[in-house]
This record gives sequence, C-alpha cells and structure tokens, in this order.
Amino acid sequence: MLRQRAISAAIFVPPLLVCVLLGQPWIAIVVLLATIVGSVETFRLLRSAGYPALPVLGSLLTLALLVDAAAPDQLAGSGMLLAGAGLAVVAVGSFGRPDPAVGLATWMATSFGAFYAAGLGFVLRLGHAVPALPGHAALAGLGSERAWILLLVFAVWAYDTGAYLAGRSLGRRRFLTHLSASKTWEGLVGGLLAATVVVAVMLWGVGQPPALALILGPLLGLAAQAGDLAESMLKRAAGAKDSGTLIPGHGGMLDRIDSFLLAAPVATIFVIGLVR
Repeated sequence: MLRQRAISAAIFVPPLLVCVLLGQPWIAIVVLLATIVGSVETFRLLRSAGYPALPVLGSLLTLALLVDAAAPDQLAGSGMLLAGAGLAVVAVGSFGRPDPAVGLATWMATSFGAFYAAGLGFVLRLGHAVPALPGHAALAGLGSERAWILLLVFAVWAYDTGAYLAGRSLGRRRFLTHLSASKTWEGLVGGLLAATVVVAVMLWGVGQPPALALILGPLLGLAAQAGDLAESMLKRAAGAKDSGTLIPGHGGMLDRIDSFLLAAPVATIFVIGLVR
C-alpha cells in the first residue's frame, strides 16, 4: 500500500505544483475539477450514510459558491447573499418530499454537502485576499497569489507527512479511534511541528515575520487534521473505506483534498485578519 501511495504521489504531485506555479487560470481549473469530483463523492457518501439529498441542486450550489470565491470583488457581501439564496432554493427543492422529516433531512444534507465541498474555493479566495509581496521577499517573483497558495499547500503536506512519520515511528497513544484508528497524539505533535517549520520558511519567503508561524503553523496543522477527521466521520457513517477509487493508493478526490477543505478557510481568515 505504501509503495502504491508513493507511486500515485509521484504521478499527481508534480502536475499540481506546475499548475500552481503557472498561476491563473490553471489554479482555478484544478480547483474547479477537484471540487466537481469532490461534490459527487460527497453526495454519494451522504446517500450511503442514509441521508437523503438533492445531489444536482447541491452540486450547482457548490459551483455557484466556487465562482463567487473566484471573483469576490464583484459584489460586496456576495458570499452571504449567495449562501442565503442557496439555502432558500434548497429548502424549496425539499418541499416535494412527502414526509416532512425526510424533507428536513434533505434540506440539511443538501446544504451541508454543498457548503462542505465548496470549502476548496477558499484556495481561490486566499489568492484574492493576500497583499502584494514586498520587493525584498524571496518569492516576490512568483507574485502574492501563487506564493501564498504554495504556503498553504506545503503547510498541509508538511502536516500530513510529519504526522505520518511521527505516528509510524513514535505513535503509542491513540485518539478519536471511533473516527480513525491510526491517529496518535505523537503523530499530531509531529505534524504540528513539521507544519510550523515549513510555514516559518514560507512566511520568510513571502516577506512576513517567520515568528507568525507560531500561530499560523499550528492553526493550519489543526485545521488539516480536522478536515481529515471530518471526512473520516463521513466515510464511517457511510461504511466506506475510501471516498472513491479515482486515485490508486489514495482513494477518491475527497481523500486528497479533505485537509484543504478546512485549512484553506483558516488560511484566508488569518490573512484577512493579521497580514498587512
């Protein structure tokens, strides 16, 4: 299994990095494709878990939220407006269920599935939120959007790698075994340390104080772990080992982007609140 995962990573990671380095529109294309597949897998898991939903309507709302994230300057407050309108449309779509209890469950599951899968759109929102890089920044040649998205990508990968290696070699005490049998406190600490170190280097690269990594590193690491556990909860509820079979050794698309679904919003909020 480890060999299969390594082969898959060698195949898929380089093209992803190339797309990020190329910038727009390639980043948006990758996010769009990943979100579409992730949305399909999300509603399939919800159905397997026994939650009624309206997959087509939910996926359309996901795409609308993604477009809004890609162009946040077009209308002030458009995110809230779109969220409210989406909830209303999904509610109307759920009225057709003969059993009001099923209708309520349909409304809730469809709304959850749409907003959950749309979390990847914060990768695009992050690109709009970041300030211009100072001229002395080591990564100034990349531009602020690509540099900060790389920071997010490397931070999540660092957490995953650090947690895996620390858990494999030092892991003894497990936590939240009802969601994932392999998670250990030692792995959590190893992942947070790895993410913090990588974030410090990347913050230096974007011209920000590396000391901010003491905040952003753990935040992104914990968010990445929460994203992984959230998808594990969804899979456990559905009785599924993986979200799909798209990527050999890695499962489905959600199995690859789950950490980003929560880490990307955290990175965006951090930038908007603390970075100048």
